[in-house]
Amino acid sequence: MQIWNTFKVTLLLAALTGLFIFIGSALGGQTGMFIAFGLAVLMNMGAWWFSDKLALKMSGAQEITPAEAPDLHRLVEQLAERAKLPKPAVYIIDSDAPNAFATGRSPSKSAVAVTRGIMHLLNRDELAGVIAHELAHIKNRDTLISSVAATIAGAITMLADMATWAMIFGGFGGSEDEEEGGLGELAGSLVFIIVAPLAAMLIQLAISRSREFSADATGARILGDSLPLANALEKLERGTDRHPLEVNPAASPLYIVNPLRGGGLVGLFRTHPATAERVARLRAMKMYELAQAYS
Repeated sequence: MQIWNTFKVTLLLAALTGLFIFIGSALGGQTGMFIAFGLAVLMNMGAWWFSDKLALKMSGAQEITPAEAPDLHRLVEQLAERAKLPKPAVYIIDSDAPNAFATGRSPSKSAVAVTRGIMHLLNRDELAGVIAHELAHIKNRDTLISSVAATIAGAITMLADMATWAMIFGGFGGSEDEEEGGLGELAGSLVFIIVAPLAAMLIQLAISRSREFSADATGARILGDSLPLANALEKLERGTDRHPLEVNPAASPLYIVNPLRGGGLVGLFRTHPATAERVARLRAMKMYELAQAYS
């Protein structure tokens, strides 16, 4: 399953990159493609070096010492050892909303952040399941993948904005001989401006969803039991409905459960798979392990 998820993410990232290159070429030919690619490289470098600091700042997370939260630090340290990872920095978000996320460009430059709400809501085993899930994101380099995906998607949106302004200031009219062709170009430009950012967003969200399934499975293996995480996800879904977390939408894919609430069309743009499906997979994983043990 993890190999399949990794394969899907690779294809989705390739699709996102291909879409970006196509858009750059469509806007300015080879020159436009190279200019857009150069901008994307600079944005990727920024995502590589500063994504963790930006995520922590956007969430209002504050680093805590072992003296301030000894139990939490001990739990993170024990699970990091089981995952064969360096111990990440530990942060707390002063919010009643139950949630958590991990960030960092590499295992040696990583951090785990939890809200006060999640520590009050979950018991120790369930909190261990959540932290194991976040360590799985670090182990699988998901935080870096998410930063790259967000950067490329952001570049595509920026190019679409540039095309909008170019169309506005470039004029909509032309000579009578060119009127029919001009209308065709206008229609093409409008489709590009609307469809390109939407396609980039959908690919980015698909990457995020694939990573959550993989992190659930890896986190369960780190902990040695999939049920605590399944129980935690059910509690977090209900808790988030009662106490939504105010968060920048750009940071929502980082959290263990989707902090943005809503149905209908909003569900199409969910950054996470349905919690019920995640729980079902984790419980099925436990049943398979039990069946193997008794076979």
